[in-house]
Amino acid sequence: MLVILQSPLGDSRVCNQRSSIPANRGKLCSTEPPQGERQEKSYLPLPLSPFLRGEAGVRGKTFVSFFLPIARTKTGNLPRATTSQNQLKNIVARRHQMRSLLIYTLKLDFSVMFPTSGMPSMIQRIRNVFFIQISLFAISISSAFSQSADWPQWRGPHRDGKSASQSLLKQWPTDGPTVKWTFRDCGVGYSAFSVVGKQLFTMGLKDGKCFVLCVDTASGSQVWQTAIDQAPDEEAYLHGWGGGPRSTPTVDGDHLYALSDGGTLACLKTSNGELVWKVSLVDDFGGSIPKWGYSESPLVDGDRVVVTPGGKNFMVALDKKTGKKVWSSQGVDTEAQYVSIIKHSIDGVSFYVTAAKPGLLAFDTASGKQVFADTATANGVAVIPTPIVQKDKVYHTSAYDAGNTLIKLSKGSGNGLDVKPVYSLSKEAKSMENHHGGVVLVDGVIYGFTKTNRGNWMAQDFQTGETLWMESVGKTRSGSIALADGRLYCYGDQEGSVLLVEPSRDGLKLKGKLTLPEQTTIDRGKGAIWAHPVIAGQTLYLRDQDLLFAFDIAE
Repeated sequence: MLVILQSPLGDSRVCNQRSSIPANRGKLCSTEPPQGERQEKSYLPLPLSPFLRGEAGVRGKTFVSFFLPIARTKTGNLPRATTSQNQLKNIVARRHQMRSLLIYTLKLDFSVMFPTSGMPSMIQRIRNVFFIQISLFAISISSAFSQSADWPQWRGPHRDGKSASQSLLKQWPTDGPTVKWTFRDCGVGYSAFSVVGKQLFTMGLKDGKCFVLCVDTASGSQVWQTAIDQAPDEEAYLHGWGGGPRSTPTVDGDHLYALSDGGTLACLKTSNGELVWKVSLVDDFGGSIPKWGYSESPLVDGDRVVVTPGGKNFMVALDKKTGKKVWSSQGVDTEAQYVSIIKHSIDGVSFYVTAAKPGLLAFDTASGKQVFADTATANGVAVIPTPIVQKDKVYHTSAYDAGNTLIKLSKGSGNGLDVKPVYSLSKEAKSMENHHGGVVLVDGVIYGFTKTNRGNWMAQDFQTGETLWMESVGKTRSGSIALADGRLYCYGDQEGSVLLVEPSRDGLKLKGKLTLPEQTTIDRGKGAIWAHPVIAGQTLYLRDQDLLFAFDIAE
């Protein structure tokens, strides 16, 4: 972030102006010219706070004040004042002004000649003359910061259940956080949300059609709605646990990719919902609708979108611009399950890992050839949770007596990977047996909901598999989980309650609780509240079928 105000001063001491944040004084810039060159002009640091007040996610009376001086050398080169992402992160984390910090470098260059006397009037003059430029700059910063607090796909930016960095309440008031708005027309379904900027995307079923929906995050009003598929008939899959789409749209730039419960994969423009292309995982790739409908969320990787139709084309990589097949997986012929794909690489081998009834399955990202498999979490009913990857290890859990496993991977022969089990804990071990709410890894601990002992929130040591604690709260039979700003958001499926929990190896440390203001009137059948919680832009988004709630959780 660069603000350059040129001053005909030969005194380099102006480059030693202090930052308004003590921890960063003297660390924000370098003003020394290259060796052998004489400093000819220097640049007076400008506090940005008068211009950024109320912009870029600034809240209340706190605001940012950066001092970024720079020097011009004899040759006219401008040594750049550099602020690292970590330094900026410290600034934002300490002051809580910005929504997030995962940003690209923003640059604003001014060349303004002014005398050194009459400083207050000079600053005032700059404010007046460059009001428009500074406003545009502030808007750009605001856009960049809000994007960095996005939740663009299933389970967040990295598909691991963790939100982007943002400043959130660490403890909730007794009656929970405030409801910002409620949207009542999501339709039938269990789809969660992707949130980018001021747009929220989800899916639903209405009037016999599966559609993708865009909602304005500021007002809670609908922006557009596009049908991508007809509702599957009653024989297509079991509807007793509720119908409608289950997939979360994946946002990639100006487009999104959404999968219906009947297996239609569609690419839409995010601006207006215009259909770009669509394919059928059943008709075009020979897949079959799983017992409870297609549920995975598409993975976008570079110029490809990757999904699992099942069957001989168990996994396929498609050109994201056209929907044309790039490759299909080799060596596996089994039906698709409900797991979303994760990309990872170990020892130079890049792979996509998912799971199905035979267990964990992984394929080379370039060719689709199988690189490893593991049967520890195999079961004959349904495999749903997304794997967790960390360095050379993969953790996975599943219900229906499967339990959980941790495997260690290393380079094998050819382009394959060797699998070494670290632990494998079945139902008898009374360990993690996650149904479909997912788990998160925080500081060496796996947190999530287990079906063990009639259902409990649980913490498990990642490296050893040891159960650290289990605690039952309310009437929850299954629960979904997410992590944001050092807190776990534990969403129960029966009472519509969310527990705010501080991660700890020593027990469930409750920091607040909220209950949905109301629950849907739609008949869920044997289903419950199964859409996962999403945290983006300092807002908690929760769904119960047609109802979408936005809660203000900003610190």
